Amino acid sequence: MPAQIHETRVDLDGLLKVLGDHLYSTPTVALRELVQNAHDSCGRRTLEDAGEFSAQIQVLADPGARTLVIEDRGAGLTADEIERYLATVGAGYTRRLRQAEGDQGPRLIGYFGLGFLSAFVVAERVEVWTCSYQEPERAWHFSSRDGRRYSLEAGEPREVGTRVTLHLRATHLALANPVAVRRLLARYACLLSVPIFCPLDATLAREQGALGEAVNAQPPPWRDAEDHTVLRQRKLALEFAGRFETDFEPLCTIAIAGDPDSADAPVQGLLWIQNALTYGSSDNRRAWAFVRGMMISDDIRELLPRWAGFVGGVFESDVLTPTASREDIQRDAVFDRAQAQIEEALITGLARLAKEDPASWRRITSRHNQALLGAALCDERLFEIVTAEATLPTSQGDLSLARIQQRSSGRLYVSLARRGGFEELLFQALSVPVIQGFLFAALPVAERYAERRGLTLIRLGTEAGERALFTRVEDDELPTGVAAALREGFAGEGVEVVLSRFAPGHLPFVLVPDREVELKQRIEADEADKRIATAALGLARLFTAKIADGPPVRLHLNLDCQAIVTLGAGLAGGEGQARGGEALGLLRALVPLLSQSEEARYMSNEDALRAICTLAERLAGGGGGDPGEDDNREEPGR
Repeated sequence: MPAQIHETRVDLDGLLKVLGDHLYSTPTVALRELVQNAHDSCGRRTLEDAGEFSAQIQVLADPGARTLVIEDRGAGLTADEIERYLATVGAGYTRRLRQAEGDQGPRLIGYFGLGFLSAFVVAERVEVWTCSYQEPERAWHFSSRDGRRYSLEAGEPREVGTRVTLHLRATHLALANPVAVRRLLARYACLLSVPIFCPLDATLAREQGALGEAVNAQPPPWRDAEDHTVLRQRKLALEFAGRFETDFEPLCTIAIAGDPDSADAPVQGLLWIQNALTYGSSDNRRAWAFVRGMMISDDIRELLPRWAGFVGGVFESDVLTPTASREDIQRDAVFDRAQAQIEEALITGLARLAKEDPASWRRITSRHNQALLGAALCDERLFEIVTAEATLPTSQGDLSLARIQQRSSGRLYVSLARRGGFEELLFQALSVPVIQGFLFAALPVAERYAERRGLTLIRLGTEAGERALFTRVEDDELPTGVAAALREGFAGEGVEVVLSRFAPGHLPFVLVPDREVELKQRIEADEADKRIATAALGLARLFTAKIADGPPVRLHLNLDCQAIVTLGAGLAGGEGQARGGEALGLLRALVPLLSQSEEARYMSNEDALRAICTLAERLAGGGGGDPGEDDNREEPGR
């Protein structure tokens, strides 16, 4: 049997329900769609009607009548056009005009022929009065309760244009509130060129024509043709940004110059820096996208770079493509070019601010220091700009890289320790800042800064870092028995005693943890298996498998410290051996106190303090037992 051709049937009731109830995420979109239709009707009349007319849209919200009225002075509709376009789902006259005129005509918005359906989401009944410029002597009245069936009859004579009246459902009476509706229009339609009026008193507007100021009276900064002073331009740009950015005050603005009709530079608009403190992980990006003058989305943050968590922006384009619901932008090649254009405008704008407006740049870096450090790693131009002013966290507070370099004699010292340790002890004694590399972006920024300037960067807690800080002393460089005596005297569980020379000379020793061994032990602990996903744990173990097992800490004894030299000679034998034992007890007690570690390698802090007190008593002539033994004398009050 040969194949037969059949036509696909459509369940119109089901389709209308899906489109009407589920196409849009919020019912207030109905206002946007109907204003858009009114705008396109005015554009159509401009194209087709040779006569003069004044394009205008009025939106009247009447809480008493529970209605929302959208009226325009556009082209109007004939009875045939009502049937072919208004009452036919997906048949849009605007799409035909756009295809015929291309980019030569007015900026028409509509395309899908679905916008009128949104009226039935919020209204229990919709009425349309219309008169076409083609038949100015004839008017029509359209009425429908559900969009599935409608009535059409001749209407009373009226001027050319269209009036749509929504008799609102009880659940959507917010659209009868003129204040709320005006606020929505200022959000959705502020970039449309046709004047839109939304008076706060619908009755007064009907009776006296008191329309007030258009909601879109003030053009956006990139379309403002007036010759303003620089200060006036800045003020207007900040005011415009403030209409959108309600969470944070805009600190300064950056213009985006583009051609909205071009796919190569598809966006024009305005960026602003938020006046708020942020962290590296903060993401306060806000982006409003307008296509052909109508807002499509107020949360399309993907247009902004991921590192720009402190930036907001309004973007306008004629070539970005909306989705069918007109609440988002299609991710296509034009969208990608828009992203690139916006990122380039932001980078060049920040560079210009740093050069031409240093006061604003300092305010930006003081509020968004961490975020800018992350941004600097994403672009070479930003790196030079940011690192000239931004600061890194150090043991001496937040310091600029130039100041860190100056204080550390041309070297950069970085610690990955999350709390104190030998780094804090040693470098505090040296008055040298240590960069806290575990904090956001600090380590990679320091590494790149050192690489670009030919500086030495030393990562503390690694073998390479220790080689740069400590000069090892071989046993045969010392008198016989001294090295062995010192190692035996300072021996501790899990401690490698290393004889070294380092500055400052008044610091007898430093207890240095091996950060790489610590990492290996942490990852290989049973507890780590509970916290780390199997794949991530496997990758981490591939790295730590290369780390050789060894003592987790090294005690560097400073042979540039005369106390250690004298102690070594005393412990090795001779007349000072007894006194050397007492000195050893004192110094061993200092190790846990100076190591700033929670692990008791030698003794607890309590035992260390008790030993020091006992030795102090002995030196003062007060007697006392051996410093390593517990002091069992009864405390006062016992």
